[in-house]
Amino acid sequence: MRLTLKVWRQKGPSAAGEFVTYDHPDVSEHMSFLEMLDVLNQKLIERGDEPVAFDHDCREGICGICSLMINGVAHGPERATTVCQLHMRHFKDGDTITIEPWRARAFPVIKDLIVDRSAFDRIVQAGGFISVNTGSAPEANATPVPKSNADRSMDAATCIACGACVAACPNASAMLFTAAKVAHLNLLPQGEPEKHRRTARMVRQMEKEGFGHCTNMGECEAACPKEISMDFISKLNHDYLGATLRGIKE
Repeated sequence: MRLTLKVWRQKGPSAAGEFVTYDHPDVSEHMSFLEMLDVLNQKLIERGDEPVAFDHDCREGICGICSLMINGVAHGPERATTVCQLHMRHFKDGDTITIEPWRARAFPVIKDLIVDRSAFDRIVQAGGFISVNTGSAPEANATPVPKSNADRSMDAATCIACGACVAACPNASAMLFTAAKVAHLNLLPQGEPEKHRRTARMVRQMEKEGFGHCTNMGECEAACPKEISMDFISKLNHDYLGATLRGIKE
């Protein structure tokens, strides 16, 4: 395939960015999207140009680092698929593909297609812990957990913190991410003691980071590569109301 790529290039956080167009011939349909970018970068290096900076790590749809807007869609056109698992067979010969970074005030651009998502880390750090006694491991069946809660907790824990929910949301809200990170602990007995304090701290930190408010547009769920449900946002609101009624402010 021969593709035309319009790639966002930006030298640094304070530099002005722009789209640069590249002609990219001989793209195999068997390449992943990131392999296609690897080949582009190799050609840029060979002719003495600076390669395009983009994030990647596991390339197995696990780490969530491969965060790109492709033709205006977070992670590209395939539902429940990360960029690293997106293959070029989903595009056609002659296509023009626009590639840009996540767009959110809380995710400032570092360089080209790389953004700083450490705001997510600070939200988790604000309240993501449980009280556990040290010593030998407890008996596995000593703390019964309803299967429905265990299943929902596992569904929430599949969040890979890629930020697609923020990038897709018209308000750049982080409610789906925060809801998933809160729920996977709050639904289990081990997370019950700090449930309300954890919820309050993580929501307050989310607000401090400058994310927008949730208005139930649903773009977050549609863009999530792990198909995490918006139902978790309802649970977050419920738990936050509980924390507010108890007068918990941190």
